[in-house]
Amino acid sequence: MTLIERLFRPVDNSPLIFFRIIYGLLLCLEAWGAIATGWVRKAFIEPQHTFPFIDFSWLEPLPGSGMYFYYVVMGGLGIMVMLGYRYRLAMGAYAIMWAGVYLMQKTHYNNHYYLLMLLNFLMWMVPAHQYASLDARRNPQIKSLTCPQWCIWLFVANMAIVYFYASVAKMYPDWIEAKPIGIWFRAKQHYWLIGPLLAQEWFQHFVAWGGILYDLLIGPGLLWKKTRKYAFIGSVLFHLFNSAVFQVGIFPYLGIAIGVFFFEPEVIRSLFFKNKSSLKDKSIDPYMYPRRPLLMYVLGGYLIIQSLLPLRHWLYPGNVNWTEEGHRLAWHMMLRVKAGYVNFIVVDNDSGDDWNVRPKDYLTDKQARVISSRPDMLWQFVQILKKDFHSRGYDNISIHAQSKVSLNGRPYQPLIDPEYDLAKAEWHRFKPSEWLLLSNENSPSSAEVDP
Repeated sequence: MTLIERLFRPVDNSPLIFFRIIYGLLLCLEAWGAIATGWVRKAFIEPQHTFPFIDFSWLEPLPGSGMYFYYVVMGGLGIMVMLGYRYRLAMGAYAIMWAGVYLMQKTHYNNHYYLLMLLNFLMWMVPAHQYASLDARRNPQIKSLTCPQWCIWLFVANMAIVYFYASVAKMYPDWIEAKPIGIWFRAKQHYWLIGPLLAQEWFQHFVAWGGILYDLLIGPGLLWKKTRKYAFIGSVLFHLFNSAVFQVGIFPYLGIAIGVFFFEPEVIRSLFFKNKSSLKDKSIDPYMYPRRPLLMYVLGGYLIIQSLLPLRHWLYPGNVNWTEEGHRLAWHMMLRVKAGYVNFIVVDNDSGDDWNVRPKDYLTDKQARVISSRPDMLWQFVQILKKDFHSRGYDNISIHAQSKVSLNGRPYQPLIDPEYDLAKAEWHRFKPSEWLLLSNENSPSSAEVDP
């Protein structure tokens, strides 16, 4: 059997159906939870500026309370996905709406937001509504017990890439020495029951090494039948620990749920769909999809891109955790604790007048903290300053930044060249920013940095 024939071989679709139900629920909780916890207010309502991804600067929040309505709609779409009601429409709409809010702001960037964006589009592609769904009840002709094999393998391959690069990214001195973990855990030693344990240095090193080994071995452990059960139990414990300590929303439960793709479909059917017939439906066969080579090119290209994106930070000089160049979209999860501050000197080159500008004059406290250590957002703030001063009639200005940043407890160091006129700085997508200063990696660490 050729690879193409294997990819289109019909298999029991129970893992895909079960994941759709859990995934739809999680999508709803993510959207409505963002309203309930005040996240929507902090990210979109209160700020005057949201710092979208640079190529999507045209994306802006809806005015007034519009973003609350936006997230209410997304939660409703999540319910539709869970129930399998007008699945393609609901999943496609959620995917587009989520991509919009993901690209609209970077202040609250989180890796699981990026993972959700990827999974949303993958879920839109697969026939996850052909069993245990309102769509299948309304239209029995689409009901099926099977799906093509690629629908399962696609999620396995995607998560294997995520876990592999997450492990590789952790193999650097600061993580191995438990520096970021130590800073976070010491700040959480007041937690009930587990607080004293988090404060123990040996436990911090245990978690650091455990994170490396988990990300490296969980994929093979789930794939190998003899270790699958134990790997899954370890995965559940790992994700529940992260949920308790770091409060990272739905991500731990998503990580647990996606494990169903690593089990034999018959196991998932016997556990969750006891009334479902065994595999007899042969309606999906290798010849059902006339465009299968094009589909394979698309999916193969997607996986190649996902395999290459995490490597792009090697194109830039310096430590990616310091410069941030190539940090996003690369599964560099929880690798750095950065604290910093920045002020801007704006000079009118015609009159010689100058102004000392604090970011808090324009931004929320959260945004002001974040831009001090995120160069791309700092550059965007400079564009905000230029626009503001130009609107006041100052068309010939210079802007210089006075910045200090601490990485993983090291002494504060300048991040931005104070002599560089940022008003003239251009943003280059594939070139290092010449106004960034590289860090002194040999500086000793200190535990006094506020996380």
